[in-house]
Amino acid sequence: ATPAPPLGPVLGQAGINIGEFVNQFNEQTRERMGDVVPVEISVYDDRSFDYIVKTSPASRLILKKIGKDKGSGKNLVSRAGEITKAQIREISEEKMPDLNASSLEQADKIIEGTCRSMGVKVID
Repeated sequence: ATPAPPLGPVLGQAGINIGEFVNQFNEQTRERMGDVVPVEISVYDDRSFDYIVKTSPASRLILKKIGKDKGSGKNLVSRAGEITKAQIREISEEKMPDLNASSLEQADKIIEGTCRSMGVKVID
């Protein structure tokens, strides 16, 4: 993270020490450098804060697995690539804490749906 927009102005408005946040965040997410990482930040009245680092979006994880930069804009006409059920299971296991699923099978179906919407073909 850097203090550049959009992060810096939002934290500044909330009264958070931007440098302190950036240092803490970068230290905690060092192994995920270069990945898109969603974060929930809670700011308290005394200007203290805490944050929860989520897993990367499913679409980013899928693109990483198939080695592409973006999905297909026309998912029914052109394919962005192929992904195996085993790769989907790996993504499901990583995303499970953030998904609204009670089993890995349900998580697999959610990830498969994301694949279809991106033009990524699921193969056995």
